Amino acid sequence: MKKTEYKTIKEIAGPLLVVENVEDVTYGELVEITDSNGQKKNGQVLEAREGVAVVQVFEGTRDLDTKDTSVRFTGETMKVALSGEMIGRVFSGLGKPIDGNPDIIPEKKMDVNGLAINPTAREFPEEFIQTGVSAIDTMNTLVRGQKLPLFSEAGLPHNEIAAQIARQAKVLGKGESFAVIFAAMGITFEEAKFFMNDFERTGAMERMVAFINLADDPAIERIITPRIALTAAEYLAFEKGMHVLVILTDMTNYCEALREIAAARNEIPGRRGYPGYMYTDLANLYERAGKIKGKPGSVTQIPILTMPQGDISHPIPDLTGYITEGQIVVSKELHRNNIFPPIDVLPSLSRLMNEGIGAGKTREDHSGVANQMYSAYAQGRSLRDLVAVVGEEALSDLDKKFLIFAKSFEDKFITQSKNENRAIDTSLNIGWDLLSVLPKEELKKIKLEFIEKFLPKKND
Repeated sequence: MKKTEYKTIKEIAGPLLVVENVEDVTYGELVEITDSNGQKKNGQVLEAREGVAVVQVFEGTRDLDTKDTSVRFTGETMKVALSGEMIGRVFSGLGKPIDGNPDIIPEKKMDVNGLAINPTAREFPEEFIQTGVSAIDTMNTLVRGQKLPLFSEAGLPHNEIAAQIARQAKVLGKGESFAVIFAAMGITFEEAKFFMNDFERTGAMERMVAFINLADDPAIERIITPRIALTAAEYLAFEKGMHVLVILTDMTNYCEALREIAAARNEIPGRRGYPGYMYTDLANLYERAGKIKGKPGSVTQIPILTMPQGDISHPIPDLTGYITEGQIVVSKELHRNNIFPPIDVLPSLSRLMNEGIGAGKTREDHSGVANQMYSAYAQGRSLRDLVAVVGEEALSDLDKKFLIFAKSFEDKFITQSKNENRAIDTSLNIGWDLLSVLPKEELKKIKLEFIEKFLPKKND
């Protein structure tokens, strides 16, 4: 039902309009804005109080003025048109096609804010997703329904890692359909071109839905992009029965947009100028991952964020770590040593890993091999620091073997080409080959039956 049109704009601040003398306006309501030239823009009610509404304008407030601009409140919340035909398409951050193809014919329209999953209806995540990246699959396993962020910093190849995961990720069950939703926020044109060229060259686009918000697009659009992407994921997962992996990059740009809006509203800032409600806002996005009892699909998230100055205690990674189930850490030191992907497994963690591995899921020796490699690599890394002080000649023969393991672990296990898609069995077998440099009695974290079955016989 159409509502009254207002020309009572009191103030324009950044991406916001303050409209006075309004009636029956609700939070989240969709708004149509018409400028003095008759051009239309869209917005959403960000705050509604007695007689006053604060409206965020998705396309920005350029060319708007307080005198001739009119505002109409539609009485509806923002919805996105959805269809199975979205797969293989590229959309703007507001869900408009930008691939030269026509608008999709919607099968359903859903509110972009989604609905919270009832905790009692959630099914515990416990099924493996293979990314083809050894450092993730073996050491920090991704599980269907999990939210596992990638912590990086400027100058590191997180875009290449994201593209590789998007290309290679799959579920191992037979007859199960899988899709990737890629949502980019505040990326440059060159970055967008890299992703699209990579997906089209490799054929990954055929099972993907992409939402692209560029750095020169209005910052306010960045607030909507992940919500539209997650709504599309929920539709494909819970209406179409698909397993959906959502890659969100870069969440730091999203949080900067939140800060910009908070500043325009003259809100009292929280830590480092970010709004105090940023934890709640991020939780509203991250908690849209999961599985629902009785429904075959799942939504899994890999949010990617660049830590300012590499500070893992910065509010964005800090709050993300509280909400999500672990983190994958991209290392500047490994990158300097020409290791790709430069994933540091020691500070990385997947809290749901043990639920998604083992016999019938990955392989029965997975847990023991991962724990043993983690322990041996940590020991080898600490010995490197010792060598810098006392020299390698002061080490025992066993210590030297741990040093050799650490070097081989980085060169042969962590390192793989950008187009190398390793099956989990391949990754585990590489792990056994590396562990064979150590004496059997040092393999204390692996059951003897698995040592007898999988350890290369050259050690006997």
